[in-house]
Amino acid sequence: MKVTRLPDVQRREGRSVAVGTFDGVHLGHRQVIAGSDTVLTFDPHPVSVVAPQHTPKLLTTPARKAELIASLGVEEMVVIPFDAEFAKRSADEFVQDVLVGALDAKRVAIGENFRFGHKAQGDPRLLAADQRFSTTVHPLLEVDGEIVSSSHIRGLVLAGELAEATRLLGAPFQLCGEVTHGDERGRELGFPTANLVPDEALACPGHGVYACLANTPSITDRPAAVSIGVRPTFQTGRGELIEAYLLDFDGDLYGQTLCLEFLTRLRGERRFDTPEALVEQMHLDVAQTRELAVAHRARA
Repeated sequence: MKVTRLPDVQRREGRSVAVGTFDGVHLGHRQVIAGSDTVLTFDPHPVSVVAPQHTPKLLTTPARKAELIASLGVEEMVVIPFDAEFAKRSADEFVQDVLVGALDAKRVAIGENFRFGHKAQGDPRLLAADQRFSTTVHPLLEVDGEIVSSSHIRGLVLAGELAEATRLLGAPFQLCGEVTHGDERGRELGFPTANLVPDEALACPGHGVYACLANTPSITDRPAAVSIGVRPTFQTGRGELIEAYLLDFDGDLYGQTLCLEFLTRLRGERRFDTPEALVEQMHLDVAQTRELAVAHRARA
């Protein structure tokens, strides 16, 4: 899939365009995108510009969003570099300059809650009234009586309900980061970990221990028991950390990009009376992670 910034887009007749922020590319987004050859989206998230105090924690980085959209068979993702100047454009200017002028859209697909233009004055009715292209407005998707939305999924991630978040996303929730040096506490306990510092801009699962699959440029789907928290058994002075113990792995990952796909939450963060009690629990966490990874592969 080709990724293009709006100023660099080449005019092509007959585009079928799905428009939205699409953070997470969840099941509802996928309904909007289905059948479109082009996705029009925004970076950064528009809320971070028009109401920065309400900026949400993102479910996907721009790279992850592109990866997920590409997996849906889309030919091109056009990214609007959203800034204060672009936010001043009226709804009519957005339609004329972007949808018609730059993209020559013949079909437009949106969700029913999509708003656009200065002060969000544009809505689905404005698009549907434009005769230069056809407009499909998709109703919000409900699963088990709950509307599928990025905000709802963020809540699930924060609560540690990763299996449910993955079900609504349609793909595993993923966090990536550079492996950094820690204080090697895990190595002392017999469980050397790859440490990531959470990105403040991204949604991060709540404190606890998770079964994950780990990927690096040289490792694919390696089972990993992952702890997120502040390690209450020890006085470390460190802030929140993501610590991944990769099963059956012995190597140096420092400086590499590690991506973690979350399968499920194993337990909450706990304080143990002794390091020995912690080690005993870690053995149980690793065994459970191994079983879950095997079951995951069998379903795949």
